[in-house]
Amino acid sequence: MLSRRTLLLASPLLFCSAPLRAESRRRIVSVGGAVTEILYRLGYAGDIVGVDSTSLYPPDALKTKANVGYVRALGAEGVLSLNPGLVIASEGAGPPDTLKLIEQAGVPIVRVPDEPNPAGIVKRVEVIAQALGASEQGLALAKEIETGFAGLAEARAGVKRATRTLFVLSLQNGRPLVGGQGTTADAMLALAGATNAASSLSGWKPLSDEGLIAAAPEAIVMMNHGPGGAASDPFAYPAFAATPAANGKRLVVMDSLYLLGFGPRTPDAARGLMAALHPNQVSQAKP
Repeated sequence: MLSRRTLLLASPLLFCSAPLRAESRRRIVSVGGAVTEILYRLGYAGDIVGVDSTSLYPPDALKTKANVGYVRALGAEGVLSLNPGLVIASEGAGPPDTLKLIEQAGVPIVRVPDEPNPAGIVKRVEVIAQALGASEQGLALAKEIETGFAGLAEARAGVKRATRTLFVLSLQNGRPLVGGQGTTADAMLALAGATNAASSLSGWKPLSDEGLIAAAPEAIVMMNHGPGGAASDPFAYPAFAATPAANGKRLVVMDSLYLLGFGPRTPDAARGLMAALHPNQVSQAKP
């Protein structure tokens, strides 16, 4: 009996606004860091002619492919100038008018779901593999990802006391923009077995000095290249210095796409973050 996943990969294309022709499965424009990672892992690097600016991994992507701009600020002319046969785009890509113009030009677009959770990552792989007729490669990659998350769950079971953690997206003049409920940061902290110190907030929100002190984070997580540039030392600011995290300067800095991309490397990223936040409770992350 065929599994649900096999049936899904064999079913008519989902999330695609136009049927694909065999000759349209080359000259791919990839939009979204996780989308590009998956295409490389499936063996389609040679078919990619353009990527968006969030396609930071593997490093060769932006070095060897045309840059079509930021994922949410694409230009139809730049994409169409590459004569693509197919655009594979993260669900949050846009603006909508640009995507509409690309479709009107006869280029099919595969829209890839954005759910920041283990099932959502597997779904991304399934949709992309289905669009390319690469069911075998897709099943293998999905299995690898699921195995990684199973190992992560075992490691997370060893966390007896979750570290109260604040995820800081950017820091402007000492005022942090933090990830509350419903953000990719909140999802990553949960995978790492941490407690989100900003769980009383929803979405990405600025936090006042009073709010920061009240949140009482035991650790701070930042990205090496966030919206405000490279991560700076938060403990240089009085409000951060007044938090429990200042004891021992518990700051974890990780690669942005690795941490929040929710692609094939997410199980390893979450395990690395878990080990950094709970060094005495779980084994160290594998390289």
